[in-house]
Amino acid sequence: MHPVFITLEGIDFSGKSTQCGHILAWFEAQGMPTLLVREPGGTAISEQIRALLLDTRFDAMSPVSELLLFSAARAQLVRERIRPALASGISVIADRFHDSTTAYQGYGRGLDLDAIFRIHALATDGLEPDMTLYYDIGYEASLERRRARGGDADRMEAGDRGFFERVREGYLALAARFSSRVVVVDGSRDEDAVTRDTIAHVKNVISR
Repeated sequence: MHPVFITLEGIDFSGKSTQCGHILAWFEAQGMPTLLVREPGGTAISEQIRALLLDTRFDAMSPVSELLLFSAARAQLVRERIRPALASGISVIADRFHDSTTAYQGYGRGLDLDAIFRIHALATDGLEPDMTLYYDIGYEASLERRRARGGDADRMEAGDRGFFERVREGYLALAARFSSRVVVVDGSRDEDAVTRDTIAHVKNVISR
């Protein structure tokens, strides 16, 4: 079977990381070799960049620096792990990919979208997901889940309501613009209902 590249997106605490685990388990149950990666991260270099990006001590980081650091981590991940896996017949599930940068740094931080798309093309070497699952929840639901988790927010999680509402609007705009690739899933429901929809969409992209 031809390997597939599936990315999962959403604002913080949308449930996408949980669904990554469910998709991986389903793939493994089908006997399909699969690689699960996260952004930023997934390689030794990318994990070091992740630590910089999420460190609350660096709250003076400029939006442009943030954009370029996320893209640098992605460039390493694509070349070191994602492309080699796909070339070897291994499907890839990514907990975030370039849509996160468009939503967070483009819509959230207000950086130029055309410039961001050009950076994406360079960082990803033109690689696009076969399907992107966007888990849609509102700011209040995200905040409630964050409080339930407890602990301190990282630098990206610490954005205010306005920031996360712009990010969500960005994701919805991307879903409309790239409707052949991006699937919107209502992430506000209970986990079992979200998982049923998720696996149904995964089956659809595999059948294609």
